Amino acid sequence: MKGSGLPLCILVAVFYLSWTPSAGLKTLHLGSCVVITNLQEMHNGFSEIRDTVQAKDKIIDVRILRKTESLQDTKPADQCCLLRHILRLYLDTVFKNYQTPDHHILRKISSLANSFLTIKKDLRLCLKPQEAVVKALGELDILLQWMEETD
Repeated sequence: MKGSGLPLCILVAVFYLSWTPSAGLKTLHLGSCVVITNLQEMHNGFSEIRDTVQAKDKIIDVRILRKTESLQDTKPADQCCLLRHILRLYLDTVFKNYQTPDHHILRKISSLANSFLTIKKDLRLCLKPQEAVVKALGELDILLQWMEETD
């Protein structure tokens, strides 16, 4: 009699596992970095607050990120480093400084920040610190020229 419940238990277990958050996990291949994250969970969290947050954006003639195509143009070898810097921007500046009295939005932003932290900790450093400093200083002329050419 005990064995007759086994198929039902297996069916329930399979059903449960298919609905757990791990079902939305995605493996991101970013050059030499591989990160596993739940993008669906992040999309869902952001979609709950998107309209409210975007309605407060009064700067409609400037975009920080254009479309995904501009990010897709990044060379595979640079994708890990680019994502690390973008995550740092969001973690150190955007999420920390966003203010609203709406506790629901603050909880969703906190959840997104935690997801970003998890991704960031999984990313390897893109350059050794001293190499990064030398690289940035060596390319300073590009930044200065760009600044000079802006209107």
